[in-house]
Amino acid sequence: MHQDKPIVIAGAGIIGLFSAYFLNKSGHEVLIIDKDPGEDGCSFGNAGMVVPSHFIPLAAPGMIEKGLKWMFDSESPFYVKPRFSLDLLRWGVNFYQAANKAKVDKAVPALRDLGLLSKKLYQDFSKEAGFNFFFEEKGLLMLCKTGHTLEEESEVAHLANKIGIKADILSKEEVSKLEPELKPDVEGGILFPGDAHLYPNELIKNLKKHLAEQGVKFIYNAEITGFKKNGQSVEAVKISTPEEKTIACSKLVIATGSWSQNLGKLLNINLPIQAGKGYSITKKQAEGKNLKTPSILVEARVAITPMADDLIRFGGTMEIGGINDNINMNRVNGIIKAVPEYFPSYPIQTPPKEQIWYGLRPCSPDGLPYIGKAAENLYIASGHAMMGLSLAPGTGKLMQEIIEGKKPSVDISLYEPGRF
Repeated sequence: MHQDKPIVIAGAGIIGLFSAYFLNKSGHEVLIIDKDPGEDGCSFGNAGMVVPSHFIPLAAPGMIEKGLKWMFDSESPFYVKPRFSLDLLRWGVNFYQAANKAKVDKAVPALRDLGLLSKKLYQDFSKEAGFNFFFEEKGLLMLCKTGHTLEEESEVAHLANKIGIKADILSKEEVSKLEPELKPDVEGGILFPGDAHLYPNELIKNLKKHLAEQGVKFIYNAEITGFKKNGQSVEAVKISTPEEKTIACSKLVIATGSWSQNLGKLLNINLPIQAGKGYSITKKQAEGKNLKTPSILVEARVAITPMADDLIRFGGTMEIGGINDNINMNRVNGIIKAVPEYFPSYPIQTPPKEQIWYGLRPCSPDGLPYIGKAAENLYIASGHAMMGLSLAPGTGKLMQEIIEGKKPSVDISLYEPGRF
């Protein structure tokens, strides 16, 4: 497909990369611009889970009450740092308005369909990519310490089965059979056998290499400082590398995660996003204490994933505190402390600060991503919160379809970028 000017994708994270993958595969010339050196990002250190089971958005009934309760606990899994910010205030009002049953009921089939599309595309990609990113379909275990939580999660399981996502409610004994070396101290759990996981570090490294080999161009260490517009159309992107340059574009895709709101402002597009910081620790599996199935410690909101090379990754927290590089050791301690509560025999210590990874997840107020056309030749693919890696192939495929004017593979009406 001949183009005089490339499609420019702002952002070399997993969403930008999969958007580039499908556009390039369809014959478009693609150029990716990123402000970082391209060696890290929100997707590198995440839990690597591909989870169609996560069909309930962050803005769900009960999250307001839980958030208020957790506000004063420095080790809690969800925290909004009090600060004076009009953006945060507006985001909070929108979150409050979205956290109701009617909105969640509408969101459930939309998230389910995008999750299932992404998983199918990962299955296809794992067969054709030409590199191994350790994609495994071992399911996901939701581990519950208390009977009350198990009841709540069982309701989610019943809903999952009703909407076509298989879920099994397990007793303590059945959970122990799945994790014979660890004997979890839990009331029970829910198994989602259709979920999968992968090694994000390998996926991203090799996906970038693959795209470069296919002719996709990358410009790293390039801060986007502005845009050249002609009416509603974006004609060029202005970057500082550190010298100033202007890059002409046929179309522009904003996929800069937590930074998307700032670029939106430069383009007069309202994209409410707050950065939700999450932390992870990656270490070797303890000898004789191998975790077999990816799991989420439900009350603690901690994710544990066995990965390639006998590694295990512990991740968690959602800290809405603005864009910053601070590592809050209390939040990290919350993750570390939770592990022996569920796995009493698992040895884990707080690592030194330099071994702790963090990423800033882009959170929209209603917990749904922004996917679609925002202006004449401007497209948005952002706001995926904790689901970026899980929903990336589906989002990339939708970007290609939307840009080409094709019927999207799934209904995108709830993902409309201008909904706020």
